[in-house]
Amino acid sequence: MKLKLNRFFFLKAILYGSLVYFIYLLVLITIQYIPINYKIAFLNLKQEEIKLAYYKLAFFSHVYSSIIIISLGLTQFSKTIRNRFSSIHKISGKVYILLILLVASPSGLIMSYHANGGLISQISFLTLSILWFVFTLSAYTSIKKRSFKKHRNFMIRSYALTLSAISLRLFKYGIVSVFELPPMDTYKIVSVLGWTINLGIAEIIIRKTTHKNMYN
Repeated sequence: MKLKLNRFFFLKAILYGSLVYFIYLLVLITIQYIPINYKIAFLNLKQEEIKLAYYKLAFFSHVYSSIIIISLGLTQFSKTIRNRFSSIHKISGKVYILLILLVASPSGLIMSYHANGGLISQISFLTLSILWFVFTLSAYTSIKKRSFKKHRNFMIRSYALTLSAISLRLFKYGIVSVFELPPMDTYKIVSVLGWTINLGIAEIIIRKTTHKNMYN
């Protein structure tokens, strides 16, 4: 039993440690746009779009809010924070939800129209933005109704989509390392894999925890 608990905490520490590391890498990417710079990193490919005022607003709103959202999401799944520091859990959860509903999801929706890779990427990011909004809103309405299980499940789905900012880059790195594909073909693939795989894993986690609770 003790060995099993030690293994659980070890795996949990690796998971959280990995997430913190990847969030740190995202912070480094975000810092490139501070102060606002129109000719760096991703924006080098969007010189036509950046001439549009609404795209500039959407892009920087999305980039700056997303790094806060992905960091706050970590606090939502810690039993220690939820049980011993419930005020932190509630406040960070409210900010997480508000930023997605009012800033990150709407701005992502706008950006999806101008996504690299054509129609496939556009549809993929459009779907991602809509599902992100729906799952996050459902998490909010569930907790208002004190439906804790539904709230937890929708938060898992919401954060799975939030983490697509990380998984998209990981898939891109993996594909580029193994295959020699045109850049836009790679982007089309990762635009889909970046969130669908995450959502699939989220559903597995939800099903496993629901099944476990039924027999405990």
